[in-house]
Amino acid sequence: MCRGSIEWALAPKGFPWPRSKPSATVHTLHRADHLTAEALLTVLFTLLFPAPRTACRCSLYTVDGSGPTLDMPVPSSFNDVGQDGRLRSFVGWVWYEREATLPQRWTQDLGTRVVLRIGSAHYYAIVVSATSRASGWWVNGVHVAEHEGGHLPFEADISKLVQSGPLSFCRITIAINNTLSPYTLPPGTILYQTDTSKYPKGYFVQNTNFDFFNYAGLHRSVLLYTTPISYIDDITITTDVDRDIGLVNYQIFIQGSEHFQLEVFLLDEDGRAVAQGTGGQGQLQVPRAHLWWPYLMHEHPAYLYSLEVRLTAQTADGPVSDFYTLPVGIRTVAVTESQFLINGKPFYFHGVNKHEDADIRGKGFDWPLLVKDFNLLRWLGANAFRTSHYPYAEEVMQLCDRYGIVVIDESPGVGIALAQSLSNMSLQHHLEVMEEMVRRDKNHPAVVMWSVANEPASSLKPAGYYFKTLIAHTKALDPSRPVTFVTKSSYEADLGVPYVDVICVNSYYSWYHDYGHMEVIQLQLATQFENWYRTYQKPIIQSEYGAETIAGFHQDPPLMFSEEYQKGLLEQYHLVLDQKRKEYVVGELIWNFADFMTDQSPQRAIGNRKGIFTRQRQPKSAAFLLRERYWKLANETWHHQSAVKPQCVGNSPFTF
Repeated sequence: MCRGSIEWALAPKGFPWPRSKPSATVHTLHRADHLTAEALLTVLFTLLFPAPRTACRCSLYTVDGSGPTLDMPVPSSFNDVGQDGRLRSFVGWVWYEREATLPQRWTQDLGTRVVLRIGSAHYYAIVVSATSRASGWWVNGVHVAEHEGGHLPFEADISKLVQSGPLSFCRITIAINNTLSPYTLPPGTILYQTDTSKYPKGYFVQNTNFDFFNYAGLHRSVLLYTTPISYIDDITITTDVDRDIGLVNYQIFIQGSEHFQLEVFLLDEDGRAVAQGTGGQGQLQVPRAHLWWPYLMHEHPAYLYSLEVRLTAQTADGPVSDFYTLPVGIRTVAVTESQFLINGKPFYFHGVNKHEDADIRGKGFDWPLLVKDFNLLRWLGANAFRTSHYPYAEEVMQLCDRYGIVVIDESPGVGIALAQSLSNMSLQHHLEVMEEMVRRDKNHPAVVMWSVANEPASSLKPAGYYFKTLIAHTKALDPSRPVTFVTKSSYEADLGVPYVDVICVNSYYSWYHDYGHMEVIQLQLATQFENWYRTYQKPIIQSEYGAETIAGFHQDPPLMFSEEYQKGLLEQYHLVLDQKRKEYVVGELIWNFADFMTDQSPQRAIGNRKGIFTRQRQPKSAAFLLRERYWKLANETWHHQSAVKPQCVGNSPFTF
């Protein structure tokens, strides 16, 4: 349990990400010390609510503590924490529950707004809160929120519930269903096995068309926080540059009062005010502005200003004040028919695809793991990654802003393989997900492009209208960034690519076909690029390529699954990439940064092994090959006189 003052950063639908500030406090529900009972959010897991192996969404039952229960740390996936194999592959409803003692001021001060915030619940969540008073528990919990989608935050104002009388503590119950249907994002199907000579009655399995494990649970922070009753609800920032003047356009949204004053200040890294304004909308001009540059593109990358917003609102009970600080990076993004430009300079993506995935915790957020990953990215000389195949935690985006790691921000539109998943019903949900995602991540300078999907069935007839509508909607939400999706379809058949700004192509030559024949890679890859560019005249990113490799497997001459084969395959790709990046190829992202868990199959030896690092973040031979290449590319694209060299502090390179 942790208490303290907090401040906000932005999150979707206007609700803010907590930071320290004088006008709000936070009460976390997940900070566990040695997994003690007090600090655990408990998952009440039972196969009886509903009946065993039933996949339908059902009405929420009252949890009485009967049936199997398991102490469950949050954030984490529930699948790998226990020793019961049924829990690991469970499909259906599970219940998380815990009690929280609230500070007295929260329950007695009617000028305080109390909010429950859930960073991520995969996939469908219903939140119920019950309160305890001197006379005992309320009989029925109060439904306070529902949310569909497993990778973006949601919240509920519970002020009326906790401030309606003397209160001792609050019980929070979160029911989560991880079932995927053709209309969810990502989609899936339920296969019922009806042969009772082989399967028990009612037996089913969850099928998906994506190659990562469908971890479930509370994957990110769960917390209670407060604001004044009149508060800063949202800010939208866009930036531009006019010669050496940085332009910061802002729009501020207030809730709880129509009578207020706003003061806006932009501070540099030394805390000096460099511009100021008033009102809910305006432009700040910054002479001799420090621009936000990507890592390895400038001697002072990732420069962040701080936007301070001060609210004074008039209410029936008197004046109310609120205060908000948001990091701001001044930079521009543009696309030509052959280049991707950041601050008017050609930018070449040399980076990775990732997953939120690790031993035991599954997709649960973990600070030590995140910092380790960023240290490895910097060691590697990577300047970018794609959030394959869903929005990552907000803390990830904040570190990208801070370190200058460029992000292609991808929605959970992965596994769209059926015509059903291109229906109007699916499209409507996809549009809503993009709204949530853009609202959450719109102010991050590290985010330079939106990706609406990965490897959809974009040659199916409905795909043209689907992606035309989806991409247009995303551009309307944010006109300042290009939009793409990642394709594996043929250039002749793809009906969605005409609407993207940058073509992102996945290909696995000499892996999923022509097994072992690396001699054909150069011809096939060059033909791929030439066909796409001749047809569309748009810049291209090789958004995935790679080979499965079991760490410690060696074979010379190279054979598939050996470290030598992975290195050899990458080298063949690099020969063509070095030719085409002089023309219209603007990036290369290896698949994958690290090994990760998948469903069980004869093709997967305890997960996908295409990582250049193991799941435990130890390097394979290809990591050293890629490091040499990425630092070489950094020197070639350096826009100042001095060359970039990895200067090691310990084992981590920094540039000076």
